[in-house]
Amino acid sequence: MQEMLSHVRGADEPPLLEITIGEALVQAAARWPDSPALIVPFQDARWSWSELARRSDSLAAGLLALGLRAGDRIGIWSPNCAEWVLTQFAAARAGLILVTINPAYRRAEVAYTLVKVGVRALVCGEQFKSSDYVGMMEDIVPEIASAPAGAVVSPALPDLRILVKIGGETRPGWFDFAEVAETGAATDPAQLARVAEAAARLDPRQAINIQFTSGTTGSPKGATLTHRNILNNGYFVGRAVGLRADDRLCIPVPLYHCFGMVMANLACVTHGAAMVFPAPVFDPPATLRTIETERCQGLYGVPTMFVAILGSPEFASHDLSSLRTGCMAGAPCPVELMKAVIERLNMRDVTIAYGMTETSPVSFQTALDDPVERRVSSIGRVQPHLEVKIVDAEGRTTPREVPGEVCTRGYSVMLGYWNDPERTAECLDAEGWMRTGDIGVIDEAGYANIVGRIKDMVIRGGENLFPREIEEFLYRHPKVADVQVVGVPDPRFGEELCAWIRLQAGESADEAEIRAFCQGQIAHHKIPRHIRFVGEFPMTVTGKVQKFLIRQAMIDELGLAAEATA
Repeated sequence: MQEMLSHVRGADEPPLLEITIGEALVQAAARWPDSPALIVPFQDARWSWSELARRSDSLAAGLLALGLRAGDRIGIWSPNCAEWVLTQFAAARAGLILVTINPAYRRAEVAYTLVKVGVRALVCGEQFKSSDYVGMMEDIVPEIASAPAGAVVSPALPDLRILVKIGGETRPGWFDFAEVAETGAATDPAQLARVAEAAARLDPRQAINIQFTSGTTGSPKGATLTHRNILNNGYFVGRAVGLRADDRLCIPVPLYHCFGMVMANLACVTHGAAMVFPAPVFDPPATLRTIETERCQGLYGVPTMFVAILGSPEFASHDLSSLRTGCMAGAPCPVELMKAVIERLNMRDVTIAYGMTETSPVSFQTALDDPVERRVSSIGRVQPHLEVKIVDAEGRTTPREVPGEVCTRGYSVMLGYWNDPERTAECLDAEGWMRTGDIGVIDEAGYANIVGRIKDMVIRGGENLFPREIEEFLYRHPKVADVQVVGVPDPRFGEELCAWIRLQAGESADEAEIRAFCQGQIAHHKIPRHIRFVGEFPMTVTGKVQKFLIRQAMIDELGLAAEATA
């Protein structure tokens, strides 16, 4: 009998959507004209699909009137808001390539991004908490204050000409967002005709979005994605979570990331569900209030968000009975957390999804008809129209159940990193296979699991250890709310394991208790040598734990700098 290899292909049905994002919005407005499309309670915004389409075309016309043309890059730098969503769909209608910028970025980071991809126009929020977006831009480009709006010229950002500000007082050099949106008001047939003409010339395989990766291995890279890439991925994610035309999806994840703008917004536009944004950034009490008041059927989040929602002091005071489905993704999803989400949040149909920005992002997802055990303990099976293989260090496909690097091929794979052929070639081969850097395993039934990142794997005395496995075990301890395991340098074994543990509210524990819990349950060499109890983890704005900062903190605390650089 021939040995089964770790190479799987998704279904060929239903067929791929061969339309642009703008066409998908037009179709949504025709199918569900009066159904809610966008609900933003903190802005009192409630738009139907016909209203969203009308406003998007008006903004698209305004952007074209400023001199922008299909293929130009337009950046958006703002927390979640109605204007963000409007910019996304308006850019798609006009064929402008939307560059999504992390709202946590500061001056050097945003300047790098704008230069790297040649952004011509930038839409940004005025200010949020400690982020003064307008002030930072005026620091980077002092010429703004003396330039006419739409005619900014600066050696610091040679391609940038147009700056659009969301809200606040009028300022020199800036257009007001409302002003641009009204320039192409739907009452002007000539302006709208320009939008229709621009939209008719677009091709689904053209670039429409550039998303910057986290840059954990050097400077951030701009993954270039097409209409076909991300519209289809949103569509299939929506199918997997069972989105319906009368559903409301609560979206506390950031829009600048694939989770928000693709898995949420594009799932909604292809299935007719309403996009509901509870707050500009993740806020557990606001999320709970919004689920209750808007009667949301779906909820998205990364694991740390679900931990925070379940642990909120307000949790018990809200009626969450409307919830049915949703998605947990963006980081490894602990089994015990998934069980709590199903039981305590009533999310019986919740799914787990896995992917990466460069693959639009999702390539594996659990299904509604998967057994509960599969849905809480795997990342599901490969999505339609995609194929995935697991390869060893020599690039050979591994047998089933044998770990290796996950490689993905199909409609979802990016065009490449913007203007960076060398770094594209490092991870995308001539046959279209995208190397993910994740270590995964596929079982005989085709279900997959991610056991770690190649860069996170700990080599202790010659043994390959995967932090994810140890984290899953420690999650079983009743006092543990969250845990992160990393490797730290060790003069004897090369590396040792370190666990940072966040306890449940009101609980206390010591290192001896945690080690006693591990004794006889996992191999001795998998028991963390270093255990620390912490109140929080270093996080990105998307809710991902920054393990490299945990590792560095331990290196500093233990005086291991010499070993780390040896």
